[in-house]
Amino acid sequence: MSRSAPDPSPPPRRPLPGALAPLGGPVFRGLWITWAAANLTMWMNDVAAAWLMTSLTTDPVMVALVQTASTLPVFVLGLPSGALADILDRRRYYAATQIWVAVVALLLAVLSLTGAISAPLLLALTFANGIGLALRWPVFSAIVPSVVPRADLPAALALNGISMNLARVVGPMLAGALLTVMAGGAAVFVLNALLAVMASVLILRWKSEPQASALPGERFVGAMRVGLHHVAHNPRMRIVLLRIFAFFLQVAALSALLPLVALRLPGAGPATFTLLLAGIGSGAIVAALFFPALRARFDRDTFVGFATVAHALLSVAVVFAPSLWLALPAIALLGMAWISTANTLSVAAQMALPDWVRARGMSTYQMALMGGSAAGSLLWGQVASMSSVQTAVVVAAVAGPLFLLATRRWSVDGAGDADHSPVAVPATAEAPMIPIEPDEGPVMVTVEYFVDPARAEAFAQVMQATRAARRRQGVLSWGLFRDTAMPGRYLEYFVDESWTEHLRRQERFTEADRELREQRLAFHLGAEAPRVQRYLADRSMR
Repeated sequence: MSRSAPDPSPPPRRPLPGALAPLGGPVFRGLWITWAAANLTMWMNDVAAAWLMTSLTTDPVMVALVQTASTLPVFVLGLPSGALADILDRRRYYAATQIWVAVVALLLAVLSLTGAISAPLLLALTFANGIGLALRWPVFSAIVPSVVPRADLPAALALNGISMNLARVVGPMLAGALLTVMAGGAAVFVLNALLAVMASVLILRWKSEPQASALPGERFVGAMRVGLHHVAHNPRMRIVLLRIFAFFLQVAALSALLPLVALRLPGAGPATFTLLLAGIGSGAIVAALFFPALRARFDRDTFVGFATVAHALLSVAVVFAPSLWLALPAIALLGMAWISTANTLSVAAQMALPDWVRARGMSTYQMALMGGSAAGSLLWGQVASMSSVQTAVVVAAVAGPLFLLATRRWSVDGAGDADHSPVAVPATAEAPMIPIEPDEGPVMVTVEYFVDPARAEAFAQVMQATRAARRRQGVLSWGLFRDTAMPGRYLEYFVDESWTEHLRRQERFTEADRELREQRLAFHLGAEAPRVQRYLADRSMR
């Protein structure tokens, strides 16, 4: 009996568990490593700056302002950075943000070594480091959905959360060790510069696919206007922004005052503060690994509700804990609650945005997050200076759940997620018969509908959704008129800024827009499609 030859091919690679599945893709895996390095530099800088401030002053307001200085740039520069990320080459832009962080870290190192650092100067350079965070976060948020399948996006975002919280664990511990060995934080800042440079090299090695478009790039100011219009007319995004602002306003009470919480514990030192931060990160990592199973059982609103209340209760437990060993278990559970809310709202924001405006949309998300954190840091720092750290944390713990209860009707659940996959726009208008320059405009488009008067109310509801959709695409104005002489005849109009913007809006057509168009056409009477006409502003009338 002949023996069959062994199969020379290697055994098939076993798929990664659901929570780790996106790491199977080499592009996402490489980007994830660079994001981990970026987060590591952020946490090391924040720990070093916060502890350095406690050596320069014991004023609670100045200590809390370290976090404000770190997060305020994201609030101030969020939308401009998002517009740049949607306009420029995302790979090169992302690498440039890392170079910025490296330069700031080197400045901090030099000043620390020479003893020239002061509390105001530390705040200024912390603000400069925050500019790097403001510039890099929107572009990374826009890149991730383009390199993973839509079904894997929640897991990919959870892995990004794990990356950040691994940095939260490793960064403070590494920074704490360096602070213990070398006072002043210079070693931490030098290491940050090296990590930032290494991350920029890895980013530049990634070969991204160029976006195919025959149109010129968007202008900076116009891109910001369109981004704001989109968010303003996106109901799901408005709710998400409110939720994330309120949650981080609540969270800031403990996070901003954590150095002072650490100082009051027995045997306080740099290691105490870093252990508390590591506890938050460890809890977040463990929770993120179970997200796929938990999301199959609970909707987003339930996730956010339970996690917000849990965070409030656990923050009170931490601030009243008599010892580090009682505070650590509570703060680890608090980290689980923190990542549950933050990741759930991040997924809701990503699912609410099409790719063409994703960086701008996520920049407003980060603005709301950091705005809540910056405002909360300033607010609770003032409350603590007028009363006590415990009082500030308790007030925040009560206010957060009460706000959630008052706004419980506003949902971020995924049942209504729209499909933002790009599709070809149907050719409905006649080709132009006159020469048109790209910057000519405005351009007015009219669409004529004939509708059964008995269905006018239902048609009006669909047109309300149409108005929001057109405004999200960037039109300057929109209106719907009915004919006084012919019942059932309607004229929709909308105005684009220029001919180029008119063509660009057609490139933004998605599956959700196609479905809405089908709803409008279902009301139209007659065999022919609604008549579409385009008008260009007359130059002689300017």
